[in-house]
Amino acid sequence: MAALFSRIKGMLFLLFLPCFCSAQPAPPLLHFSNFLDPSNMVYLCWDHDEQELMTFELQVHTTGWVAFGFSPHGELPGSDIVIGGVFPNGSIYFSVS
Repeated sequence: MAALFSRIKGMLFLLFLPCFCSAQPAPPLLHFSNFLDPSNMVYLCWDHDEQELMTFELQVHTTGWVAFGFSPHGELPGSDIVIGGVFPNGSIYFSVS
């Protein structure tokens, strides 16, 4: 299971990096989606291809940063986390841990 999450972590970096750093066209429509909170401020879309490569899109009303995690047990210990945001000067940061 740890190897799978390690692979997912690497894929997340590759999938999210173009969203933050390029002017590429939007990816194709993702087939699954759900609001993750009762106030409908966090919206997750996802899909997978024939090789089971997963693509995620996270839309969040935020004050400048967002974190998203994957866990084999639904808890913080042992999870893989993606953090991204915008500094006050407008520069973008992105981290996978």
